[in-house]
Amino acid sequence: MRNVILVIMLALLAGSCTVGPDYKRPAVDVPTGWRLSEKEAKDLAQTAWWAQFNDPILNNLITTALRENKDLMIAAARIEEYAGRYGIVRSGLFPQVGAAGQYTREQVTKTGDNRPATGYQTDTETYSATLNASWEIDLWGRIRRSNESAQAQLLATEEARRGVILSLVSSVASAYINLRDLDRQLEISTQTAQSRGKSYNLFQERFKGGVISDLELSQNRSQYEEALASIPGLEKAVTQQENGLSVLLGRNPGPVLRGKTIDTLSLPAIVAGMPSDLLERRPDIRQAEQTLIAANAQIGVAKAAYFPTISLTGAYGSASGDLSNLFKGPSKVWQYSAPITMPIFTAGKIAGSVREAEAIQQQALISYQQTIQNAFSEVDDALTNRAQTAKQLAAQKNQVDSLRQYAGIARMRYDNGYTDFLTVLDAERSLFNAELSYTQTQGALYLALINLYKAMGGGWIEGAEQVAQPKVKP
Repeated sequence: MRNVILVIMLALLAGSCTVGPDYKRPAVDVPTGWRLSEKEAKDLAQTAWWAQFNDPILNNLITTALRENKDLMIAAARIEEYAGRYGIVRSGLFPQVGAAGQYTREQVTKTGDNRPATGYQTDTETYSATLNASWEIDLWGRIRRSNESAQAQLLATEEARRGVILSLVSSVASAYINLRDLDRQLEISTQTAQSRGKSYNLFQERFKGGVISDLELSQNRSQYEEALASIPGLEKAVTQQENGLSVLLGRNPGPVLRGKTIDTLSLPAIVAGMPSDLLERRPDIRQAEQTLIAANAQIGVAKAAYFPTISLTGAYGSASGDLSNLFKGPSKVWQYSAPITMPIFTAGKIAGSVREAEAIQQQALISYQQTIQNAFSEVDDALTNRAQTAKQLAAQKNQVDSLRQYAGIARMRYDNGYTDFLTVLDAERSLFNAELSYTQTQGALYLALINLYKAMGGGWIEGAEQVAQPKVKP
């Protein structure tokens, strides 16, 4: 017993020894600022930015997606999986205790050379009840490093879930904006087709009266058919967009409720933030760092295999051939041991494991650095996209206003005989295409701001997380 106590004391004294490198956050080359600065930017990274559209329907859609989206449910279940793994690994830090009971009845042969001596009982019964315990002394930190790695993997899955939330909210908002954009384009095409249809009917009457030629009638008809031809494609796109949005909401494909038109939606403010903020704002960066921490700890797990492993095992209980005497003093049984194992020759197995762990750590490090660089690039692209799209939208609005005036004048001059119908045709076709382009750019500006909020990340993800299905705590 003294020897066992001595082993335990030595183990506790050596418990602070942990092989393998301790994690230190790698130095990152962070830009001092963005290439394009925004004077109107506001610190809104903590707010539910989608509420700035001032559309209750969009707010409800996002809430529904956070509660019903299947990808988010899978991510939550994956956290449960890794919480279970963490619990399994963490259990190795503590003694394992169990109980066992057994009843045995045995009879030996009574014939031949193997028959028992006279007076020996050939039919025997044995009862036993024992408590068993075992504990691996973590001298070199193998279990602690494994625990460190499992904990980091669990945190990485939580960050992955937050990444799903970030993408989900952005995708729902983008899908809704695209839907309202398509609705507006369909509205323009339908109104244009109706207007040109009335004009075509009038031209048919004028052709019958000999006022216009068949050339002018054909030109007017081609203009009418052009507007009609654009409608089926837009109707198809609307249906497909509704179905895609329904899947994000965790529903079967079907119609989606609308709120404000794209013309009446409020434009969200520009979110502010420095490049260094992304290290804490973006879940994909935090996930990559936790993956690096896990890989770093696995190096210690691999290196610990070079050193001896000491375990304490023991059992205490009773055994008797008579059930009534099972728990009496003479029936007591016990045993303890402290086995030690140490590798002597493994033909490079341990060295190969260490090399593998170090290579995986290097991959995780490079992936972490790459994730940060991609984040910087995405934010810079989003800022540029928003600024340039805003300029493009302003120019297109001026173009639409000019073409609307041009089409009105051309139609008036044609009705008064000052110009041919080809001029009217050109003016109205240009106006139709410009209106569609303006609506598309209008939607692109909203999408640019959505992408900016997605690229910047922020505390709003934790707020959205509270709306989603609760995650499992380790």
